[in-house]
Amino acid sequence: MNSKIFLAIIIFVLNGLQAVVAQDEPVTIRVRPKEIKDVLNNPGIGFTTFQRFNGDTLNAGYRWTEGYPIEYQKFNGDLTNKGYPQTTIAYFRVDWAFVEPAPLKYNWEMIDKALLTAAERGQTLMLRIAPYEQGEQDVPGWYRKMVGSSAKVLSDKWRVDPEDPRYLQYFGGLIRALGQRYDGHPYLESVDISFVGYWGEGDGSHLLTDQTRIALINCYLDNFKKTVLTFQPLNGDAPDPGVLVKGTRIEASWPDGTNNGVGPQMRPVGYRCDCLGDITTEIWKEKQWSHMADIYPKDIVKSGMSEVWKKRPVTMEICYTFLQWLHRFKYDEKTIEFIFNEALKWHISSFNAKSSAVPEVWRPLVDKWLTKMGYRFVLRKLEYPSVVKRNAAFAFNSLWENVGVAPVYREYSLMVRLQNERKTILIPVAADLLTWLPGDIVHEENLFIPFDAAIGNYQLDIAIVSPVSYQPAVKLAIEGIQKDGWYNMGSITIRD
Repeated sequence: MNSKIFLAIIIFVLNGLQAVVAQDEPVTIRVRPKEIKDVLNNPGIGFTTFQRFNGDTLNAGYRWTEGYPIEYQKFNGDLTNKGYPQTTIAYFRVDWAFVEPAPLKYNWEMIDKALLTAAERGQTLMLRIAPYEQGEQDVPGWYRKMVGSSAKVLSDKWRVDPEDPRYLQYFGGLIRALGQRYDGHPYLESVDISFVGYWGEGDGSHLLTDQTRIALINCYLDNFKKTVLTFQPLNGDAPDPGVLVKGTRIEASWPDGTNNGVGPQMRPVGYRCDCLGDITTEIWKEKQWSHMADIYPKDIVKSGMSEVWKKRPVTMEICYTFLQWLHRFKYDEKTIEFIFNEALKWHISSFNAKSSAVPEVWRPLVDKWLTKMGYRFVLRKLEYPSVVKRNAAFAFNSLWENVGVAPVYREYSLMVRLQNERKTILIPVAADLLTWLPGDIVHEENLFIPFDAAIGNYQLDIAIVSPVSYQPAVKLAIEGIQKDGWYNMGSITIRD
């Protein structure tokens, strides 16, 4: 054989071998997804419907309903909320009288229907059982007959004496029964700790004896051990809102370094504010203060609740309605931005606008607010090898940012999916999403390829999924979402 031809053959074979080796040598794939600014309709955050569900007609004009059983509207299958953001939470506030129409006879069917309807509309249910309302809606008739007149109550917003032992027996008994039936229900978003005052907002809580106050709070703490609880020590009527929490098993801490106790017996509890947007003394002329300029900034700190957002949600409710802000109080865009930014400063996760229309002129401001409310995860960079081996580990290195103002409060799982025409491989990532507070997050982990994985090329996807169904549950603020809710990060090859 001609030596030149022989040399050419040798060179050709060697180059081919090098090419094969090169195919087996992994390189690092680096993905930098592009961030998006879209409103993401994610679980547990954003607006709530109120006494309604996605797809229902809004309240007309300035008024709203509460305290009464839900009046179910005919549903045509369209979940769109016209004039109102899409939501993942339905808030139901109903009075004791409707839940316990006779002693120890509970109307669980009403709660069951609300939970099921919420689930059917893509929502979870936020719930408050209020003891009574202002106006006509009293405590249950049988209880009024039992205790008689309420002439000796200490607060003008109490309708019966909560120090009467029968109040703890019956109203407290309802809460105990509620927790025993519904604690941990997958469709139950949260439950408000509510026991005195109109609408259950807690007015006069500081007038209770420690024994009664703690006993009523314990009806919730002892019987809701899985479902998130929210408390409201921020009414502006207590000389020191800290007294409403002190002595309880609620986690709380103060600027002077004191706290409410430590240890497994302590319970993290969120808080709620029920008059967001009150910035004028016109509403409370007799007190010469407003919630936003005077009460909330002071009481959030003095109540010991300023750090609870790290473990449990902050939820807020509008003072009146958006239309009243626009037409009665003449709020301008600068005022709206101030209100929204203050709520973000307090780490708001959800907001009840009472199913009253959002004025179109403010919709851009509302949408911008929604892109910051609660948690919002951006994947900044992902690195992984192009080639991996069966029954071996590979490096999964990721850089994230939570550009929202709060963590996620339900347990979800970060998942990697390897998929081709023949095979799907799901690989859980051991990231504790509950600890992903606002700011940068680094998660680096060695993931393992199963020993029986089929060799071949795979598409690599990621998603934050339900730990039960392994279906995508939380949208990311990045491009690349596929029809099934997963995000494609490129491809990977499995070899022996």
